Amino acid sequence: MKRLRKALEGGDLEGAQENLPLALQAIGKAASKGVIHRNTASRYASRVRLAFNKKNAPAA
Repeated sequence: MKRLRKALEGGDLEGAQENLPLALQAIGKAASKGVIHRNTASRYASRVRLAFNKKNAPAA
């Protein structure tokens, strides 16, 4: 998560693209183990994808 946020903030789209699946996997794993509630995990995953897509979208 930290690496993904750092890449997004720094504008490193390649780094963000590499770390997105890892972050989503970590969120899913935490939810499956009961560390966080599944709805919370879904919200985190949604926000991460939204931030990634916002940075990755072509400028219109």
